[in-house]
Amino acid sequence: MAGQKNDYGKKSPYQSDYHGNEGGNSNRTDERESHGIGPEDTVYRYLCPSRKIGSIIGRGGEIVKQLRSDTQAKIRINESVPGCEERVVIIYSSSEETNSFGDNNDMISPAQDALFKVHDRVVVEEDEYDETQIVTVRMLVPSDQIGCVIGKGGQVVQNIRSETHAQIRILSNEHLPNCALNSDELLQISGDTVVVRKALYQLSSRLHENPSRSQHLLLSSRPYMGPHSGGPPMGLHSLMGPYNYKNDTSDWRDFSLRFVCPTENIGAVIGKGGAIIKQMRQESGASIKVDSSSSTEGDDCLITVSSKEVFEDVSPTIDAAMRLQPRCSEKSEKDSGVFVVTTRLLVPSSRIGCLIGKGGAIISEMRSSTRANIRILNTENLPKVASDDEEMVQISGEINVASNALLQVVTRLRANVFEVSMDGSSRGGRGNNAGRYDQDLPPPVDGYGGAQVSGSGYGGYTGRGSSGRASSPSHISHGKHHGY
Repeated sequence: MAGQKNDYGKKSPYQSDYHGNEGGNSNRTDERESHGIGPEDTVYRYLCPSRKIGSIIGRGGEIVKQLRSDTQAKIRINESVPGCEERVVIIYSSSEETNSFGDNNDMISPAQDALFKVHDRVVVEEDEYDETQIVTVRMLVPSDQIGCVIGKGGQVVQNIRSETHAQIRILSNEHLPNCALNSDELLQISGDTVVVRKALYQLSSRLHENPSRSQHLLLSSRPYMGPHSGGPPMGLHSLMGPYNYKNDTSDWRDFSLRFVCPTENIGAVIGKGGAIIKQMRQESGASIKVDSSSSTEGDDCLITVSSKEVFEDVSPTIDAAMRLQPRCSEKSEKDSGVFVVTTRLLVPSSRIGCLIGKGGAIISEMRSSTRANIRILNTENLPKVASDDEEMVQISGEINVASNALLQVVTRLRANVFEVSMDGSSRGGRGNNAGRYDQDLPPPVDGYGGAQVSGSGYGGYTGRGSSGRASSPSHISHGKHHGY
């Protein structure tokens, strides 16, 4: 069987010839495939790196045939899409829990069983299972289904993070691969093999319990094919209704930070072939854009970090900012041999008051609690890349000191964007989110491909950055200041 055809009479790139016609069972498979995906079926779309697709297919399709036979699930491996380094593996079956799983012999659906067998084939090489290996799993989830893994206020995903210790992110649209649909969300799980497996079980169970209303169209839908490919396939968009979490526009805000970076530091930010900045984007889930178009030799350039966020969840923007800090900051060495970093951050004049406080109380407290040199520079000291409605915050100190200070500064800026006071009160009834990034972000590590400051990784921000005596930020603009 050559694959189903889309509404335009052509075989869709979202189809595959690896869906069950190998060997002599084509009649039985044709009968089974003709039913497609039902509204109550369990469906997963696993993203497999193209270089590892052979570990699922096998010679002549022998491995995928065995996986289907062992699990009684349907497995389709979609064709490659230009510009995409991953291939979509569609796994689906009845939602009836007929297969035993794990040491406790829990009963799961054939699709969930097949998902783990496919995952194991991708992760495990040559039958070696290294529990310390860091792996990343990426899955496509319809936007009307993603709410079930996020939960109200992000409570579900936060609980899974806490229980499994995995990094779980729903990445922004710019991370969506070309093999995705316009209506998809990208779910990413990272950690060691055991941690990822635990998180994958919990997340896949949530998806099993909450099927998408549009999943019956997946076998004939066209892939995303990049940002200019147009809308979703006919009939799909109307089915993509709101989902509990993201549809609440009052909860979601755009949060961005603008760093001033010396031009000589750009190589350490981007890395060879863009490797470093790509990794920071992927691991943080934030957009990171470098603008050096207006800079000349010796000038500064701008790095903008942004994401769409809900206050109660971990901030991708702050995660990315902490990873970025040691790479975009100026570095100098004292006579004592101690390295000092200087981080420069442009802040809208309308928000600078939340960092100063009445009579300078807040900025004085941040200086005292972090022991960093935190200054708001006067107008004549602003860099050329600053806009007329911006002011510059400058943070100096040893890397751990500067990291703690930056964490306090950006946490207060984020609270101001969400109209939340650092004492826990808010106009919207949100709780206190201050000080959570030092708990939820991964521990400092080296190895982003460039030299770090005194072996500090991307900053010592896992330690508590505040003294617990945070005051409420001011929401009043103080206009242009003349140095604090």
